[in-house]
Amino acid sequence: MQPTAAGASNENQQAYHDDNLDIDFTNVIDLVVVSHFHLDHCGALPYFTEAIGYSGPIVATTPTKAIIPLMLEDFRKVSVAQKGGVDAFSQEMIKRCIDKISTIQLHQTMAFGPNGEIKVTAYYAGHVLGAAMFSIECNGETLVYTGDFNMTADRHLGSAWIQKLKPDLVITETTYATTIRDSKRSREREFLKQVHETLDGGGKILIPVFALGRAQELCILLETYWNRTNLKYPIFFSGGLTEKANFYYKLFINWTNEKIKKTFIRKNMFDFSHVQKFETQSIKTDTPMVFFATPGMLHGGLSLQTFKEWAPDPRNAIIIPGYCMPGTFGNRVLSGEKNIQIDGKDIPVNLQVYNMSFSAHADSKGIMELLTHLEPKNVLLVHGEKQKMKVLAENVRQKLKVPCFYPPNHSVSIVDTLEDGNAKSIDIRVSLNVLKQELE
Repeated sequence: MQPTAAGASNENQQAYHDDNLDIDFTNVIDLVVVSHFHLDHCGALPYFTEAIGYSGPIVATTPTKAIIPLMLEDFRKVSVAQKGGVDAFSQEMIKRCIDKISTIQLHQTMAFGPNGEIKVTAYYAGHVLGAAMFSIECNGETLVYTGDFNMTADRHLGSAWIQKLKPDLVITETTYATTIRDSKRSREREFLKQVHETLDGGGKILIPVFALGRAQELCILLETYWNRTNLKYPIFFSGGLTEKANFYYKLFINWTNEKIKKTFIRKNMFDFSHVQKFETQSIKTDTPMVFFATPGMLHGGLSLQTFKEWAPDPRNAIIIPGYCMPGTFGNRVLSGEKNIQIDGKDIPVNLQVYNMSFSAHADSKGIMELLTHLEPKNVLLVHGEKQKMKVLAENVRQKLKVPCFYPPNHSVSIVDTLEDGNAKSIDIRVSLNVLKQELE
């Protein structure tokens, strides 16, 4: 078995490098699994199939296959605008690529390979609509790839679930490898408190989000609070992709949590009565409001445009509900910078800054909970930061008493396994830059 993974530093590995792209990837790679629709998990897929030429099987859940084209087309448009008309792939390439994806249902097992020797089973991962973990069995060895997952149910999705498989290897994401979050209820109370106080003080609130995931979670939270308190302040959402996103949440209602499914016939929680489409001219008005703007890390688009206008006013606030990559404006704001140059202009940052994690990733406790449940023989950490993975790896070794790896990019890790007392191994080739964290 030779699954392709991604990660960041350990022993028992040999370096390798992609010197060129003349490799026949269809003969090298047996199968591609796409865990969910976030761009750091699917953004290169059209390039890989249409430019590089991979023509082997690709597997994703039905919601993931449906939503990926929206994300890719939005990404393509932004890329073209930023690079002056140059893009990595075209609309037609996206269409051809999506046509090549086979869909898998939860708990369904599909067989691949010349003799059907690769067995793939999908399990519910939470995180975002359609996200899946995958169990892969081949030649008597088993591997679980978690993708991105969440062990805590929220207001619109359930928690991850998978059988106690006792696999030879678990490859798990580690976005929050050393973070233990406080309770969801206390985070929601603090969020609503800051929103209400800012609005009553005459301020405007900017909430940078990506169009699918936390956006719907926080809209449900505010909608419920507005109904309970009878607030009249407007809540706006930048349009376009978001309306399509809500359509897919309604279409794939069975992927949401039990409460939303049970009340769906009586009331669809995604039909927001207090949330309205934002008009660009509203940026300059002095009316207190809540504005959900994309993208989530303030690295461009309407969220950055709005931040430039609202940052100088101390009555205003920005609430960043997720992770912001180093180098993005969102990360700089969270770091406490009081003057930021944007488009050649110095912008004083006088507004109130709040970082309230509503991320749909498992925290350190959740990762350990899943690993303890699965009882793997080996663990490999990916999708995280090197120093934090180092801490988590030691925690895994001490508490679970199993080998734990966190390999660097451009390496191959040999994970030893045993079958009937005979030594075997799984080769894990790391070839992606995982320090580009989840875009959510």
